[in-house]
Amino acid sequence: MKLDRLLTGIDIVAVTGTINGDVSDVCYDSRRCGDHSLFVAISGLKYDGHHYVDQAIDGGASYIIYEKDIPFHRDAVYIKVKSSRRALGRLGRNFFGNPTAHLCLIGITGTNGKTTVSYLLESILKTAGMNVGVIGTINSRYGNEIHQSLITTPEPIDLQRLFRHMVDAGVSHVVMEVSSHALDQFRVDDCAYDIGIFTNLSQDHLDYHHTIEKYYVAKKRYFREIIRNGEKMIINGDDPWGRQILRETGGSSTTFGIDRQCAVSAGQFDLSLKGIHADITTANGNFSVSSPLIGKFNLYNILASVAAAVKLEISQDAIKRGIEQLGNIPGRFQKVNRDDEPAVFVDYAHTEDALRNVLENLARFKTHNIITVFGCGGDRDRGKRPLMGKAASDLSDLAIITSDNPRTEDPLEIIHQIESGVRGGVVEKVSLLTNGSRRYEKGYIIIPDRREAIVTAVSIAAPQDIILIAGKGHENYQIIGEKRIFFDDTIVAREALDKRRKETMS
Repeated sequence: MKLDRLLTGIDIVAVTGTINGDVSDVCYDSRRCGDHSLFVAISGLKYDGHHYVDQAIDGGASYIIYEKDIPFHRDAVYIKVKSSRRALGRLGRNFFGNPTAHLCLIGITGTNGKTTVSYLLESILKTAGMNVGVIGTINSRYGNEIHQSLITTPEPIDLQRLFRHMVDAGVSHVVMEVSSHALDQFRVDDCAYDIGIFTNLSQDHLDYHHTIEKYYVAKKRYFREIIRNGEKMIINGDDPWGRQILRETGGSSTTFGIDRQCAVSAGQFDLSLKGIHADITTANGNFSVSSPLIGKFNLYNILASVAAAVKLEISQDAIKRGIEQLGNIPGRFQKVNRDDEPAVFVDYAHTEDALRNVLENLARFKTHNIITVFGCGGDRDRGKRPLMGKAASDLSDLAIITSDNPRTEDPLEIIHQIESGVRGGVVEKVSLLTNGSRRYEKGYIIIPDRREAIVTAVSIAAPQDIILIAGKGHENYQIIGEKRIFFDDTIVAREALDKRRKETMS
């Protein structure tokens, strides 16, 4: 593509050289630059691309976009812009031919529920006969293509490239998760959204945003600066932050909820460990739906997906069948046990609000004990650690505090910070807890090794107990130091259940 055409719409401060050359590719990682490529120097959280301009030129880059002053001692065209990050999004859109203009694009943002809503909408849209692509925390997928995700929302170049592949493959509708990091870093500003969904907001990512108010501002700009059309907005009317978005953005947004009067709501509903049955009310009529998904928070996710489907004029029959055909979602309240075993669920809950929601929903079904196995990630928001400890101890009969992804932090120090929020009795020995004929003394134990923690929970559980393994969900690894080690909560739990079954039968 011609450089002058590629630069359309970019706020240029200065140019050193001529802009009539041909650009073979756009890259933000200097190691991926090829001949005649354009390198965008971005100031990241760990690395500053301005320090890697020479490496990009060594790799073949002929054009450099930058925002900080740099030396011009190499042969290249240098283009200074006001914001490299903002330029990257527009470059991606231009280079790949504005692919979202040819898609029906649905974005989902919020602290919890993004992945589940994306799976629900994918199922509904496929049931309605649409060719669907999904971009999210677990993976990106369309047709026969499945690519594991490293981050929830890709960088603009990767995102626009993926959109182009989807368009070329005949995809008509794309459902994507939109993270607060992506919003703050302008990754999705050059996407043409048809619908934007807000699920909820609670404390998370404060290592990045610092305050929940700034976290909210990142979410709000999705609707105020990117969607910019109330008709395209679908907002959780029960969530106080959702109501604040409604007040501050204006427009005739569609709301969903249970406790307040909303455009899409649930009348009578029944929640059990077998799933959800609910009567759904919409402006286009009412219908009943049954889903194997569990818990009130999943009823909210169903309502969000229904609201979007109604907005897209999907038939009521396709909405109902799409919801009912969707089974387990990887790592989202995922059932691991067989019917004759203690109930074991794996969930991605890694915030206080998410953990409390899951445990409050499980409490509806408890007949004996709730055992929670959880930890907190290292090099992430430290403020939520004691809050998660308190949530687990408040709502569990036994909390087993263990490691999550400690990364470069000391696992025992993370556990100590979690422990500071725990209230209740301290249980020192697991041997005191093996009597399944009565409730445990309320308390917690510390087992730093995650495998041992899961195995212990399964081995001491009474048949009527419920076990929640929280924090990692779909992830099939642990990050310890700089190393990523294979570890899957569902596999470890299933192995522990199989061992328990063999020991019981022998």
